[in-house]
Amino acid sequence: MRDAILRIGFCTLAIAASAAPAHADPLPAGFVRLADIDPSIRQDIRYAGTENFLHRKVTGYDAPVCILTRQAAEALAGVQQAIAAKDMTLTVFDCYRPARAVADMVGWTAEGGPQDRQWYPKVRRGDLIAKGYIGELSSHSRGSTVDVAIASTDHDASPTPACGAVDADTLDFGTGFDCFDPTSETAHRPHGTEAAANRKLLVDVMRAAGFKNYAREWWHFTLQHEPFAKERFDFPVSAE
Repeated sequence: MRDAILRIGFCTLAIAASAAPAHADPLPAGFVRLADIDPSIRQDIRYAGTENFLHRKVTGYDAPVCILTRQAAEALAGVQQAIAAKDMTLTVFDCYRPARAVADMVGWTAEGGPQDRQWYPKVRRGDLIAKGYIGELSSHSRGSTVDVAIASTDHDASPTPACGAVDADTLDFGTGFDCFDPTSETAHRPHGTEAAANRKLLVDVMRAAGFKNYAREWWHFTLQHEPFAKERFDFPVSAE
């Protein structure tokens, strides 16, 4: 009888184990991967690789994946739908950013160093926080902030920006993403008329979907009615 009971117990455990998922998704409730909401939005997550101002992968980015709150992802999908008819697509460079990644960036600035012609041509590394280009806290860690540009699906390559991320597929915005320079301010006007028009287009379509632009960075937008306005998260950016 005892052996029979043990066999039944082991069978029950085996069935329970087989019914359980192989792994649990680490995303907290309320967060989604953008590709699950709108896979047509281009993702060029710079901090998961080396093509960024640190010249290395940033702590906390285990995969080049955009994660956002569901509200922000669905609003972004609405923007994508609005511009798709004009042969355009959104390109996201950064979405949710773990608090550990912010700490990594802050620690990196403390190491000091000279200017970087591509990323911060007029400011020394140790002054990037004081000048407001890198924050000791980031709205990205709340999950409803996105760094984004517009690319055309039917156009010639845009001019290579003198500062910031090089992405030939995006429209001409005057600078690239993460150009730490006054020329990245949304209202900066010494750019050509095309760059100014593209900045206005981006602000207009994002505002219509409920996003507010950060005036010092033409690419930076936060959902106005974000669900976690007083929280910051630190789970890693992962593919699953």
